[in-house]
Amino acid sequence: MNQHSSGLGLVRWVGAVGVLLLSVLSAQGESTDHQGFHVVTTDDKNIETELQRAVFYYEEKLNETSFIPHELDTLPVKRGSAVVQVKFRSIKQIEFTPGQNDASRTVMILLTNGKSGEFQLAIAGSFKGISEFGEVLVPASGVKKVVFR
Repeated sequence: MNQHSSGLGLVRWVGAVGVLLLSVLSAQGESTDHQGFHVVTTDDKNIETELQRAVFYYEEKLNETSFIPHELDTLPVKRGSAVVQVKFRSIKQIEFTPGQNDASRTVMILLTNGKSGEFQLAIAGSFKGISEFGEVLVPASGVKKVVFR
């Protein structure tokens, strides 16, 4: 009976290793799917910045010393009282018009299907990505245009 229980323990151990290996391979497969987007931002000084693996980044403040970072593949915008999460994969271009503050800036979004809409930015954030010189944060408050490639 002792041999039977040790054989059963070996089967369980091999099964656990197999499940662990499959979860690691699955996680690696997921990480390659979420590589962000290729965008070119133009700021208020007409400086273009090309970003690979671009996401919309903002930090949610918990208290004076803690925050939660968020990286989205959507742009959170307001239309009236509704908050709309416009997916990056459906965006062709974003144009920002100046306002008195970030909350009053108008965002014109042109989708890949040709439709467009006018919104207000819902969250003060940045476009984050990798440039030839390293990681870059381009604050949305200083952006004039974003073109998705």
